[in-house]
Amino acid sequence: MAIDTTKVKAQILRWKNNIASAYTEAENKGATMPTVRSSDNLPATIASITGGGGGGAEITGANEIDVIAQANINKGDTVRVTAGTTGIYVETSPTTLPAGNAYGCAFNHDGTRLAVAYGSSPYITIYDTTTTPYTKLSNPTTLPPSYGNGCAFNHDGTRLAVAHYSSPYITIYDTTTTPYTKLSNPTTLPAGNGIGCAFNHNGTRLAVAHGSSPYITIYDTTTTPYTKLSNPTTLPASTGRGCAFNHDGTRLAVAHNSSPYITIYDTTTTPYTKLSNPTTLPASTGRGCAFNHNGTRLAVAHWSSPYITIYDTTTTPYTKLSNPTTLPSYDAYGCAFNHNGTRLAVAHGSSPYITIYDTTTTPYTKLSNPTTLPASTGNGCAFNHDGTRLAVAHRSYTIYNCLWSVIWHTFGI
Repeated sequence: MAIDTTKVKAQILRWKNNIASAYTEAENKGATMPTVRSSDNLPATIASITGGGGGGAEITGANEIDVIAQANINKGDTVRVTAGTTGIYVETSPTTLPAGNAYGCAFNHDGTRLAVAYGSSPYITIYDTTTTPYTKLSNPTTLPPSYGNGCAFNHDGTRLAVAHYSSPYITIYDTTTTPYTKLSNPTTLPAGNGIGCAFNHNGTRLAVAHGSSPYITIYDTTTTPYTKLSNPTTLPASTGRGCAFNHDGTRLAVAHNSSPYITIYDTTTTPYTKLSNPTTLPASTGRGCAFNHNGTRLAVAHWSSPYITIYDTTTTPYTKLSNPTTLPSYDAYGCAFNHNGTRLAVAHGSSPYITIYDTTTTPYTKLSNPTTLPASTGNGCAFNHDGTRLAVAHRSYTIYNCLWSVIWHTFGI
C-alpha cells in the first residue's frame, strides 16, 4: 500500500505543535524546563510542576538595606530603586498587585495607564500610573473569562484589548467609562485561545494571534461591532504567539510555532499578502515581535539561541542584523522597543529575566542589569510613551507576594 507522505508530514507537524504547546502550558504552571524540549523529556517536565499559580511562601528580610524613603515601606515590601537627578529614592509596589503570574503588559498612549494580563481572576488589572505608588483602577464591569495572555491599548487609549483563553478569546473595553465597559464581541471570533493582540497606528485595525487556524485574525474596528477582515492569502504555519503592526500600519508581523517562525504581511493589499521570508529565519518558535518607532527594525523573541533576532526591514527580503554582543540567557517570550528605538528590551527565561540593549551600537550592546530583577521568567515587556518606564510581566512560584509586573525608571540607561 502506498504511503501518503503529505498526511504523514501533517501528522508529524501536529505532534510537534502539540508537544510545543504542552511545554508552554507546563512552563506557565511553573515546571522545571529541560534544555531539550522533546517528547522524551515531557513526562518529567510535567511531574516537576509543584504549584497551581501561586500561594507559595513569602520570603522576607533578605538582603535589606537602609534607605531614605519617600513613601511608607513595610518590611518585605517589593521596592524599586530609581536613579534620579536628586539622588536615589525608592517607591513601593502598586497598592494592589495582580492576582497571579503575569503574561503580558501594555502602557497606554500617554503612559497614564498600565494594563497587566495574568493567569488568575480578574485576569486583567489596570493601574493609574500618575500616583505614587501606582493605584489599581476598579475592575472592568465584565471580566475576561480565563487566563489573560496579552493586552494592548489603541493609539489614543480609548480601547483596551485583552487576548485570553476561552471564548470569546478576545475582549475589548471602552476605557472612557469608569469602570471600563466591555464592547460587544466581534461578529466573528478568533478560532482558538487568544495569545497576543495589537492595534495598528490609528486604531482602525486590531490583530489577534491565536491557536487554531487561521492563527491570526484581523478586525476592522471602525464598525460596531468589530468585523473580521478576510484571512491573509498565506496563513502563519501554526499557532500565533504574538503580533505587531509597524509605525504606519503597512506591515503586520506574526510570531508563531513552526518554520518560518515569523510571517510578515503587506497590509495595503486586500486581503493582506505575505512578504518573502527573511533571508535568515529565527532559530525556533517565535513567541513575540516588535517593530521600532519608524519601522526600520523588526525584533523577534524566540526559543533557542540566539533567543532574539533583529531584522533590517529596509531590505527586500528582510535581512538579519548581527547578534547582540551579549545574548539573552534563555528562551525569549517577548520584546519591545522604546519610543525612539534606542533601546530594545527582551523578556526571557533564566536570570536576569529581562535584558535591555543599546540599539545605537553595531552590533547591539547589552546595558547593565536593573538594580532589582524580576522574580522569575519574563513573559512580556513594554516601554511607556517617552521611554522613562519599562514594565516586565513575569511569573514566580517561590514568592507569591512579589510584584508580578516590575516597573523601572529608565533614567540614564
